[in-house]
Amino acid sequence: MKQSELQKLVESISLEYFHRPFKHSASFNNRLRTTGGRYLLKSHNLEFNPKQLEVHGMESFIGIIKHELCHYHLHLLKKGYRHRDQDFKQLLQKVGGSRYCQMIPGQRREETIKYLYQCKVCGQTYPRKRKVNIKKYGCGKCRGKLILK
Repeated sequence: MKQSELQKLVESISLEYFHRPFKHSASFNNRLRTTGGRYLLKSHNLEFNPKQLEVHGMESFIGIIKHELCHYHLHLLKKGYRHRDQDFKQLLQKVGGSRYCQMIPGQRREETIKYLYQCKVCGQTYPRKRKVNIKKYGCGKCRGKLILK
């Protein structure tokens, strides 16, 4: 799908489901990794992850477009446009947009636990990716000393 086709698709979905025109720019952004799309507050433009369309298909991608258009229209109407706002949740359910996008295989790196700390007193374990200064920090449960396992 080309940028111009994406623009037309977003405009048609906006008119069909929201009964309001989409007057800004919609584009693909290859740098998006963990999200399906994003709404830019200052410019009011929408950006979409092209890999979502490639991997999960058009139906899933339309759900992402509806999600981003909910942010767009609610922000312009000066209503609650954030995920936690009731206005957003109601509009998203009304138009049938997706709440979350599906994960793309191989996109996220596996998080590895390099350090495992244990409390000397209560035995509580603390898995960590980064090293902790055990002279400065102690157990959050009993304030005991930590040791590196």
